Amino acid sequence: MKKMPSSLVLFSGGIDSTTALYWARSRFKQVTSLSFAYGQRHKIEIKLARKLTKKLNIPHIILRLDMNQIGGSALTDTQIPVPEIDRIEEIGTDPPATYVPFRNGIFLSMAAAWAEANSIRDLVCGFNIVDSPPYPDTRPAFVSAMIKAINLGTTTSLDKEKFVLHAPFIRMKKSYIIQKGLALNADYSYSISCYAGAEVPCLKCSSCLLRQQAWEEVGQKDPLLVRLEKEGKL
Repeated sequence: MKKMPSSLVLFSGGIDSTTALYWARSRFKQVTSLSFAYGQRHKIEIKLARKLTKKLNIPHIILRLDMNQIGGSALTDTQIPVPEIDRIEEIGTDPPATYVPFRNGIFLSMAAAWAEANSIRDLVCGFNIVDSPPYPDTRPAFVSAMIKAINLGTTTSLDKEKFVLHAPFIRMKKSYIIQKGLALNADYSYSISCYAGAEVPCLKCSSCLLRQQAWEEVGQKDPLLVRLEKEGKL
């Protein structure tokens, strides 16, 4: 496969975005990763994302914004508890308290601005609607609308070369996403999914349970847990 020139990966450090990072490495000559420090409860994801990108020798950009000012989410307001569940079946059909209002729209806008300033036209994200809470800003229709808005609202509206938003896993089960990553030798030992805010997963939030189920379906022990056991943290 002939590699394309360059891409910018929205990299939160979770399972999906870690796979997206390795996916981009296999398809683009130059890859830059972009993380957001937005006042999230689980700040540990930024620290560990930095470790992986350093290991892979991938430039890691961190953009800072304060979404605590907006509130309305358990991930940015510590007064709102992270919902705890015992079974995946308890995940409802409405956006949960962990939904951050229009977060992915804000992230994509900032990513497009950074990419435009640095002459990058391919954006890569790990958005997923299967085995995921019902967030409105990960759906295919949202992705299509955002890339249209980006191409209308940037200088690409005057150019032949348009922005492309790659969301290769949007309709995949999480276990299949992991299998795709393992085929690319993805290292998931530093990937953080837990909403609670610590490196050791709480195993009570929806994100932890969905991750646990995915690794059970893959038939392997979660590399994060393997690393934590080796380091004496479990």
